[in-house]
Amino acid sequence: METSAQAIGVAVRGTFHRAVDPRFRDAALAGSRTAGRYSRADQPTLYCSSSVEGVRAAMQAHRDARSAEPTIVALDVDAAGIVDLRDPSARAAAGIELSDASAPWQDVVADGGVPRSWLVRDRLEVLGADGLIDPSRTEPGRWHLVLFRWNVEGAPRVRLRAAAAEG
Repeated sequence: METSAQAIGVAVRGTFHRAVDPRFRDAALAGSRTAGRYSRADQPTLYCSSSVEGVRAAMQAHRDARSAEPTIVALDVDAAGIVDLRDPSARAAAGIELSDASAPWQDVVADGGVPRSWLVRDRLEVLGADGLIDPSRTEPGRWHLVLFRWNVEGAPRVRLRAAAAEG
């Protein structure tokens, strides 16, 4: 039987947090504007964290790529078909190695290459996944949600809360 994201994926619902340049707060649901760990520059991707502290940890890891004073916004997420990279059996079923997901990517992109983490996304999309749960590399126990598609028919639903979480 062929593996699918529906078979190995999980549902994720709740409040998540995202750092955005204050100039682009109203476009926070548009997703990333540049290449990221799991996205080529032309691939819409919504990166968010399960906690405000997780956002801060990610901001520390990518300080030079962020605006000087980012705003942290709160998002309400209702998603299914999310592959949890913290789960060894889900990774095995998807044919994913955690080392590929966590491998350095920025220098590879800068040199014109394709980082291994982009291939993780490619594999998950072939399986029909709408996103993944990424364990924090800087704060063990924390995690991030990465959506490949959202707010279109059959995809996860994401809503920006009216007030900023913190910032």
